Amino acid sequence: MKEKSAPGLNFIESIIENDLKNGKNDGNVVTRFPPEPNGYIHIGHAKSICLNFGIAGKHGGVCNLRFDDTNPGKEDVEYVDSIKQDVKWLGFDWGERLYFASDYYETLYEYALKLIKKGKAFVCELTPEQIREYRGTLTEPGKESPFRERPVEESVELFKKMKSGDFDEGSHVLRAKIDMKSGNLNMRDPVIYRILKAHHHRTGDKWVIYPMYDFAHGQSDSIEGVTHSLCTLEFEDHRPLYDWFIKELEIFAPRQIEFARLNLNYTVMSKRKLLQLVEAGLVSGWDDPRMPTVSGLRRRGFTPESIRDFADRIGVAKRDSTVDIALLEHCVREDLNKRAKRVMGVLDPLKVVIENYPEDKEEELEAINNPEDPDSGTRMVPFSREIFIEKDDFMEDPPKKFFRLSPGKEIRLKHAYYIKCVDVIKDENTGEILELRCTYDPKTRGGWSEDGRKVKGTSHWVSAKHAVPIGVMIYDRLFTEENPGSSDKELPDLVNPDSLNVLNGSLGEPSLKNAKPGEYFQFLRQGYFCVDEKLSSSDKQVFNRTVSLRDSWAKLGKKRG
Repeated sequence: MKEKSAPGLNFIESIIENDLKNGKNDGNVVTRFPPEPNGYIHIGHAKSICLNFGIAGKHGGVCNLRFDDTNPGKEDVEYVDSIKQDVKWLGFDWGERLYFASDYYETLYEYALKLIKKGKAFVCELTPEQIREYRGTLTEPGKESPFRERPVEESVELFKKMKSGDFDEGSHVLRAKIDMKSGNLNMRDPVIYRILKAHHHRTGDKWVIYPMYDFAHGQSDSIEGVTHSLCTLEFEDHRPLYDWFIKELEIFAPRQIEFARLNLNYTVMSKRKLLQLVEAGLVSGWDDPRMPTVSGLRRRGFTPESIRDFADRIGVAKRDSTVDIALLEHCVREDLNKRAKRVMGVLDPLKVVIENYPEDKEEELEAINNPEDPDSGTRMVPFSREIFIEKDDFMEDPPKKFFRLSPGKEIRLKHAYYIKCVDVIKDENTGEILELRCTYDPKTRGGWSEDGRKVKGTSHWVSAKHAVPIGVMIYDRLFTEENPGSSDKELPDLVNPDSLNVLNGSLGEPSLKNAKPGEYFQFLRQGYFCVDEKLSSSDKQVFNRTVSLRDSWAKLGKKRG
């Protein structure tokens, strides 16, 4: 009978609620997040982390963090450490429940011997190519190995020799004996142990045989007493195999439930492809702010709250679909809008000289730190005769609806005064605009006119005398195609050459000199920024733009509404 989701619950929560109601597992809920330490985790893993830890917390249970470290050739302590850091940064704690599949190698080895002795597994000497050939296809049954019926005692002895390192890699494997005619290819006598003479990051050189993921995964869940094993949809066809192992070994049976993995447009979610980007130098590393890795998102300025909100909004589904990355950006905008301090940073400076402002005068103007946060307070911003504004805030011959500065036109300087452009200084040879000459109205201090006069345009600015140089990194989509994972092109050909724009001549208000790594800001009219923890120094802060201020998702939502 198909289980229905209760109102307000996703289908997984409904299953768990039903299990609790029926007293299954003595009312316990144990989940796990089981990453392979062969790369940094990405936003798709973040969804799984939020789901597994969130489900356990909501139902009074616990969630284990278990590394499925069964492939030593591709694994590294660096990946283990990064994953632990990312899980904690997202706001989750596994407490004392940190495990590794390698903790269970002895038990898994005994399980394998048990299968052999029951006549349910055998040592096979076919080459990897022959095993693939014998496996058959989706429309044709497989062919049994000539070693399938070898005596149990012989397979036991050969398996022990495999463990002792007596054989070369690829010469022998241990296979389950199930059904070579099964419609599910995973059931066609799958390999469950292979020889790998590789150094393991935890067990060193103790083992030269390693369990396959499909053998270690379900049994590790069983050993830990995991009650609800939440997996993505690609493991649905593997569930009959996991169930077969559990049944034949006569051990505790976790309940596996599959859900749709996260797919984002303009993004790849394959660790293999992400590693390819890193190794080819197409990005600066796993934590490059253009990467969909949790460490990359953190460095770019995404908050853990925004990622948890995103995971909650996309929900849990039974069918694969692609989520618009604009929703993720919307979530971080909403979060940063509440917490980010408003500051002024001029990314492409144009000098302005205020001719009627005294040359030796300086003053400090009060600025609100965040209008969305009444407790954020105010700060003082210095003002002087020479300032910088954005180059694109001025046009010499503007169109009709251009509300920024132009000859003879008046605008408001944020927190400061009204100014009017009276002259334009250009390079005699190139015609490039070098600076503007303006006048100011001293009766508009704070940006408001005493006579009630209003202007439509407002520009941010920095005082030339007090401004600090800042580095600015502007990011765009890493890929040019919406679905790069299914493209026929090579991955390097899909990378957007304009995905990173480095601005070196930018200037910020003096308060930015003391900004701390990881601190969030809204640069007025420019977007949300975060201090880069790697590129910043005591001499110069470097800011990554997290997202622009324009929210395409919010606009789309209004149209839909």
